[in-house]
Amino acid sequence: MGFEYALVHAKYTIPPALVLTALYKPLLTRVDVYKIFFLITVAVVSTIPWDSYLIRTGVWSYPSHVILGPKLFDIPLEEVFFFVIQTYNTSLLYLLLSKSTFQPLYLRVERASTHPSGSRNPQWPWYRRLGQLLLLGIIGWGWSILRAHGPGTYTGLILVWAGPFLLLIWSLAYQFILGLPLINTLVPIALPTVYLWIVDTLALRRGTWVINAKTKYGTYLWDGLEIEEAIFFLATNMLIVCGQVAFDNALCVLYTFPNIFPDPPVVPSPLVLIKALVASRSRYDENRLAGLEDAVSRLKRKSRSFYLASSTFQGQIRSDLLLLYSFCRVADDLVDDASSAEEAGAWIKKIRKFLEIAYNGEIEKSAVEEFVYENFPREAQSALLQLPFKKLSRQPLEDLLHGFEMDLAFNTSTPIKTEEDLEVYAQKVAGTVAQMCNELIFYIYDRNRPLQEQQSIIQAGGSMGIALQYVNIARDIAVDAKIGRVYLPLFWLKEANLSYDDVVKHPTGDVVEKMRSRLLQKAFALYKHSRGAIEELPSEARGPIRVAVESYMEIGRVLQQEGYVVKAGRATVPKARRLRVAWSVLNQ
Repeated sequence: MGFEYALVHAKYTIPPALVLTALYKPLLTRVDVYKIFFLITVAVVSTIPWDSYLIRTGVWSYPSHVILGPKLFDIPLEEVFFFVIQTYNTSLLYLLLSKSTFQPLYLRVERASTHPSGSRNPQWPWYRRLGQLLLLGIIGWGWSILRAHGPGTYTGLILVWAGPFLLLIWSLAYQFILGLPLINTLVPIALPTVYLWIVDTLALRRGTWVINAKTKYGTYLWDGLEIEEAIFFLATNMLIVCGQVAFDNALCVLYTFPNIFPDPPVVPSPLVLIKALVASRSRYDENRLAGLEDAVSRLKRKSRSFYLASSTFQGQIRSDLLLLYSFCRVADDLVDDASSAEEAGAWIKKIRKFLEIAYNGEIEKSAVEEFVYENFPREAQSALLQLPFKKLSRQPLEDLLHGFEMDLAFNTSTPIKTEEDLEVYAQKVAGTVAQMCNELIFYIYDRNRPLQEQQSIIQAGGSMGIALQYVNIARDIAVDAKIGRVYLPLFWLKEANLSYDDVVKHPTGDVVEKMRSRLLQKAFALYKHSRGAIEELPSEARGPIRVAVESYMEIGRVLQQEGYVVKAGRATVPKARRLRVAWSVLNQ
């Protein structure tokens, strides 16, 4: 009995697991835990028969003085643990590197040549076939090596074992494997592989495990690392990462296409995942994908804080929140960019009519589409048609339009006369959005929560939305003044012996700064009063909502500091600071 193999884990595999766990723990969700343990189970179950065969046939061995003694099907327990810890470490690295990627953007519709639209993507089937031919060739080569019963036996066993799994994964998820950024695929394969090559080199030199000289080529990748071991660790990490990619491919299909899966579970069964993975790519909703792509593009351009926060959400809720933001942004832009108050009012009427049609359960979907295509510019159409209105109540959307109408009043006089007017306005344009976010969260994660509890938390979200809008107004005093708008209450201006036009012409100075501070005080008072409700949200949403709120409130904290940085007329929060804030609140 010995501890040499156990020390390999103590020195080289467990420490990375602890570091990766600490890094990813704030982002961990139920689905992540499910993915990790699912893949560990598959790895252990599929590897034990193969590894047991190699040991029983003498391909490799473990001297008795380097292992503790207990075995499972002739496999030392330290080796079984290696299957677990390698899968765990590589999976966590993959999850960490892919967290910010919005993966539905990498789904692609494949049309058959007989599709009614006449459009097809001929390159994708070729990619699939070429990959299949390559993997079949590798498997065939492995069999030919095994039949020779020569020095390449170990290599042949690796290829024949790993090849069919890779072939299956490739056949089902080749789009994702090819399409995802390399940081999602190549990097989580390469880093653990090179690391384990180094660990394996040290173990082979110490005799922790031994490869039979008759079953190996005797070729080395570098001094001490035999080529068979290099192939083994490359193949196993490819299996782990490609397995994670296939799992995410299934989740994306499941959560992205309500036309195929109308009401998907948060944690789907393996059978449901298989159904999603094998669903015909010709059934993918191309308009849905275009709407999501437009939404991501708008978010990147218009709100860095919310874009950062959105990456901490996962699955269906992330898509729905992006689509909700896209609708609100497009509606706001249609009104703000109108050439006259009359045109802006006409847009509000059209959006209100759209809501009336969309929420009329007796009207066909085609009628909604027809109305949008005939009445809205092309760049706005996807935002309206992809709004997840079936998961939202209509009233907050109507209130949002009322807020736009209040904005239009600036053409003649200020609607913000008192603090009460300011609160009403902020509720309409921002509190409603926060309420709708909470509605989506409860719909997806906890729709069985008593309605009274839901409403209480949703209302608290509305108050938080008001606080965020106050920060927004405080930040944009100078920017708003350039378009002739002042959102500070007229009552405050009179107290300071200022007129509306005074602030429009001179939106800076000590007096304005005092009013900015006053507004920020109100914002932080509402924030402190409402933030406790975040902890009442379903667990999957608490961390991401904290990030969304704190990222924006950090702007307020910057505004409270002397000498804050102004960019394009607005105070900005450096990216490094925003990341620190996000990390801090996720660890609460």
